[in-house]
Amino acid sequence: MLNRMESTRTEPLALRALAGRTALVTGSTSGIGLGIARALAAQGANIVLNGLGDAGAIERTRMEIEAMHEVGVHYDGADLSMPSAVTGMIERTLSRGGRLDILVNNAGIQHVSPIEDFPPAKWDQILAINLSSVFHAIRAALPAMKSNGFGRIVNVASAHGLVASPFKSAYVAAKHAVLGLTKVVALETAEFDITCNAICPGYVWTPLVEKQIEDQAKAHRISRDEVINTVLLKAQPKKRFATVEEIGALTVFLAGDAGRSITGTALPVDGGWTAQ
Repeated sequence: MLNRMESTRTEPLALRALAGRTALVTGSTSGIGLGIARALAAQGANIVLNGLGDAGAIERTRMEIEAMHEVGVHYDGADLSMPSAVTGMIERTLSRGGRLDILVNNAGIQHVSPIEDFPPAKWDQILAINLSSVFHAIRAALPAMKSNGFGRIVNVASAHGLVASPFKSAYVAAKHAVLGLTKVVALETAEFDITCNAICPGYVWTPLVEKQIEDQAKAHRISRDEVINTVLLKAQPKKRFATVEEIGALTVFLAGDAGRSITGTALPVDGGWTAQ
């Protein structure tokens, strides 16, 4: 591991809520996953990042999180579309310290198309990454969690795990299935101080969403505000995006002692979208 840069933390590590824990966050080189990884690190958890991106940028992010929060940070480039790669990622995480306390299954991809035109290869890829990787990661992590007497599993699903939208058949199917898997895991692990919950975000402010706004505004020749209010957030009563920091804070809550009795739940963070 590279030498740490000068830390900006002032709070002693031992006082942080997740000090000594190890957390693996899939899809954490950008967006929601990176926000979650930062939030967990700020509370003292050692982090395993996973995801796609420029190798140099990923390494800079790894070093920055490590230095700022005085925790260990590793990167694992496992291809989550391959079951053996998912299992290998869990095994490598465990081999470093003998424990994996917090597993956040966040990685996901999307494709939009009418069902009759939906490419079968895209269907298979979306289910592999958005659903099957969640199963394979949980399956591989549970023996160590049971042995250590502690585990927190957080599956980042979606408001589309609770409701549907047209043209998103694979994504909606996968996210609905993740909620079912979450409930089963919660029931099977309830006696081992292991919890399993799902967070169901609506639209979250990320660079990818910003690009969608710009593209939609150009394509439809409407203003930025019109894109936000009448296109992206049309179904959402609260016309604001959630932030990655909000998703990170909820993950920290579920991973800590305060979330010990919360399991098998689907927690919407969607501005009232699914309340309708």
